[in-house]
Amino acid sequence: MAEFDGDRREVLLRAWDGGIRDLLCPAELTVPESLPRILEIKKEFPWVSAAAGIHPHQAALFSESHLETIRGLARTGKIVAVGEIGIDHHYNFSPASVQAETFRAQLRLAQELALPVIIHSRNAGQEIVRAVEEEAFGWGGVLHCFTEDSETAGQMIERGFSISFSGILTFPNARNLRSIAAGLPLDRILVETDSPYLVPQTMRGSQKRNEPLFVIETAKLLAELRSLTLEEMAAVARRNYRSVFKL
Repeated sequence: MAEFDGDRREVLLRAWDGGIRDLLCPAELTVPESLPRILEIKKEFPWVSAAAGIHPHQAALFSESHLETIRGLARTGKIVAVGEIGIDHHYNFSPASVQAETFRAQLRLAQELALPVIIHSRNAGQEIVRAVEEEAFGWGGVLHCFTEDSETAGQMIERGFSISFSGILTFPNARNLRSIAAGLPLDRILVETDSPYLVPQTMRGSQKRNEPLFVIETAKLLAELRSLTLEEMAAVARRNYRSVFKL
């Protein structure tokens, strides 16, 4: 993203020096520069993996050619997942019906390719569950940047998905989210930044841009919620991540 144009390499070096050993960066295929930048990053930083898809915000720009691009990336081993895909009824930047069809088209493709998916769901939990069920999608993945309810979390876990928490978990008004995180199966929990957005609460005064290194702040809080050390939580998150994306 443009927020990292001035120091992209330095951001990744900081993450590595801070102990980050796995990073997944999704390409937004409606943004021409997104995929080439990510593939270039992967050349220099082999611990970075890629995904590709059409985000629900850009669903109105979806075309069949995007599916062919994803097929090509999967066949050449350049991506480990299809995403971000999903439905967002908070912003509704694309019409709801278009979001739903674009999501399902990419679910069907991921099923064909035997790849997990990265799902963006905002105010759409039950619609997401229904689509996964009706499309008979069986390769799991991540409900990313989770903000839905505990029922949705449980239903997605039953369908082979993991739940990923971002800096939102650290926000003062996220008590319900922290309660959900405290009760989920430990082997279904991931951490993420969603950078450049969602700077953790502990850093909001000094940082306006989120970056991969800051995922440690979310992991610290998760460790507290689960009565683990940070090192134990980090090991759990890495093990879960590598299991979901078959690394």
